[in-house]
Amino acid sequence: MEKNRENLNNPNQDLTQDLNSILGLDTQLNTNNLIIRPMRKEDIEGVHMVEVDCFDDPWSKKSLMDELKNNLARYLVAELDSVIVGYVGVWFVVDEGHITNVAVHSNYRGQRIGDRLVEEMVKLCKSEGLVSMTLEVRSSNTVAQNLYRKYGFKMAGVRKEYYSDREDAIIMWNQLSEL
Repeated sequence: MEKNRENLNNPNQDLTQDLNSILGLDTQLNTNNLIIRPMRKEDIEGVHMVEVDCFDDPWSKKSLMDELKNNLARYLVAELDSVIVGYVGVWFVVDEGHITNVAVHSNYRGQRIGDRLVEEMVKLCKSEGLVSMTLEVRSSNTVAQNLYRKYGFKMAGVRKEYYSDREDAIIMWNQLSEL
């Protein structure tokens, strides 16, 4: 299972945007009703739909359910008008948070939903007393890298051929509190 997957910059997004424009769906969504909250058992189906939309090797429903039972994992969902449109996960490792996934369904990208998810996860980690956070991001995904920088993440290294397609991962860290 590929860890630390993010899809904030999908190469198919331009195609999706073109199709949405043709279909008259290119207007900004009203995200005033967007709710960021902890993931619950009844969210698994919706989160899995986001997984399937976003990743070539999606996590299974069972894997997602297992994460809910993991005392060291925290997951937040983005819910818009009763529909799960995105999620973010983190594993607590001693005093660090390791972001596992950030995903927003392709129909809802470009609405700052990923931004809100990352912001809320950073707040959650701070409130839990973690001193730092880390993640891996595709070296080609500059959109996600810029988002993470916005929330204090800095490049710390490279994992060569980290992803299943052999793309390198950029390791990023955020020092939430000074030691």
